[in-house]
Amino acid sequence: MSESREFCPRCGDAVPPREEPLPGAPRERDSVLCDDCYFEDFDLVDAPERIEVRVCSGCGAVHRGNEWVDVGAEDYTDIAVEQVTEELGVHLNARDVRWGVDPEQVDENTIRMHCQFSGIVRGSHREETVVVPVMISRQTCDRCGRQAGGYYAAEIQVRAEERTPTREERTRAVELAENYVGERERAGDRNAFITEVKETDDGVDVKLSTNQMGQAVANRIARTLGGTVNTHPTLVTEDSDGNEVYRVTFAVRLPRFGPGDVIDPDDGDGPVLVESVRGNLKGTRLTTGDPFETPLDDDGFDARLLGDVDDAVETTLVAVEDERAVQVLDPETYEAKTIPRPEFLDPDADAVPVLKSRAGLHVLPADAIED
Repeated sequence: MSESREFCPRCGDAVPPREEPLPGAPRERDSVLCDDCYFEDFDLVDAPERIEVRVCSGCGAVHRGNEWVDVGAEDYTDIAVEQVTEELGVHLNARDVRWGVDPEQVDENTIRMHCQFSGIVRGSHREETVVVPVMISRQTCDRCGRQAGGYYAAEIQVRAEERTPTREERTRAVELAENYVGERERAGDRNAFITEVKETDDGVDVKLSTNQMGQAVANRIARTLGGTVNTHPTLVTEDSDGNEVYRVTFAVRLPRFGPGDVIDPDDGDGPVLVESVRGNLKGTRLTTGDPFETPLDDDGFDARLLGDVDDAVETTLVAVEDERAVQVLDPETYEAKTIPRPEFLDPDADAVPVLKSRAGLHVLPADAIED
């Protein structure tokens, strides 16, 4: 009896017996072809003719799917390799597949990807090389577009009670805003950015991209520098779903006094060097060196500003009279004057910092004056 043979429907040559697929598994349409006919139309790799990588010319983010993603890349070769790898397809019948990609930088916006593939198909070793050009398309992401357009949702206004914020307070407030926005950016929040920082006669204004960040930054400023936060929402528009959209002003009001101020609480115990206004006002009594503390929201607390540490000067310590008094030279008249001796005074010092005000002459801590 002769052996039953199958013949290639394309060329008529005999096709050797092949392993039957498992029961229920689909039979490959081209399995009836001989090897020569099969490989005539065979492609080991399915590759696109070209690939476009959308890159933000402002921040360098890459568009993937339906969103922009920060990749922190200066060289987009790795991004091109990754994009090409995702879009290349290898034939399902190939086994022991090996591949490599060799990028060629043609110009600033074009990378030619040379892709080499090899594998075993129908027991035969097959190799294939494809070249895929990758075009870098420079665009503007949503975030950079909003920044360029001056978009903001929250404005922080840093002011102070009965005074203007100091240079140090203004600088610190801006630093707190920048640090918080930086934290959000590192956490992957692409909606986090500062639109504008503006110095005014009364303080400093910071415009931010979201109300949530405005609230968080305002609270940080108040916790760090002291003071209170009040919010003032303003309806600006409606979104596509008909929801009201508000722009919120966060008014940060710093306390009347700040660190470095010398005040007279008018309680008969002498001036106080203010050291902190976070929560309560805390400081040191200059007549004795004792600690001083009072709530900032105490309606009964009243004090007047005598000066600050920048007004202090060094003068000669003439003599230590006793535990409560010392003699120093008046920095204006050069007369020896007896003044209170606080605990922080070093009796062996040759010179001490003093502040002269309407309340008299008082010694300050040695570290109160910056070198």
